Amino acid sequence: MSPDTTKHNGHAHVTPLRPPPPLERFTPVTPHIAITPTVSVVVPALNEAENLPHVFATLPNWINEVVLVDGNSVDETVAVARRLRPSIRIVTQQGKGKGDALAAGFAACTGDIIVMIDADGSTDGREIVRFVGALVTGADFVKGSRNLNGGGSDDLTHGRHLGNKALTWLVNLLYRARFSDLCYGYNAFWARHLDTLAVDCDGFEVETLMNIRAHRAGLRVVEVPSHERVRVHGTSNLKVTRDGIRVLRTILREWRRPLPAPEPTTTRAADQGAA
Repeated sequence: MSPDTTKHNGHAHVTPLRPPPPLERFTPVTPHIAITPTVSVVVPALNEAENLPHVFATLPNWINEVVLVDGNSVDETVAVARRLRPSIRIVTQQGKGKGDALAAGFAACTGDIIVMIDADGSTDGREIVRFVGALVTGADFVKGSRNLNGGGSDDLTHGRHLGNKALTWLVNLLYRARFSDLCYGYNAFWARHLDTLAVDCDGFEVETLMNIRAHRAGLRVVEVPSHERVRVHGTSNLKVTRDGIRVLRTILREWRRPLPAPEPTTTRAADQGAA
């Protein structure tokens, strides 16, 4: 394995990389990719018993852990989840809202990589390989985008599209970012960045909060194409006007916060267990 060469005070310093892990620690992801990091998938759910069979059917068999955060459902959400995946970890949400649910789920994860998906069938678990692939090849935080080539949406109304476009433009202007899709719930990141992301909001503004904090902390943020599907059963808890205002308030509040200290340079991809 090639050494890592850096310069300090004009002098070259060679730091040898760690030897690769033994072969038995690698998990095949595709015929061409194997990884050693473990992967946790967090699924916040509120009365999604009818949708869970569709969601879980798309999850790849190489993920290590599924954490379902139940928002005190009154249907059979928990029973269905346990029947479909006996090894699932169930977290009972103490507060309310998607942000609160995700924070509880993140805290319960044991994997090196955390992936967040929705329980309504709109996010396709078969796309997880794109997110994990980007992480093991150097990214710190990977966000799905419906606006990249290969992405799209079957469920984005005209009002949501215009609101997302305006909020994305504002964030890019204020933070000098280059996001193409701000308000989308399909994201993945290394668990070691949980303290930096520090999810402390309750609602659907959580994705915006995480995107901004990752960017401001100097994490390497990578977007991958993702296709949003129509909710399989039931109706969404998202309220365009109410939640749009919450997102706007989050954008402005984070802008006023002191700039956080950047995280130390992350380990190179070749040293993160990708092969």
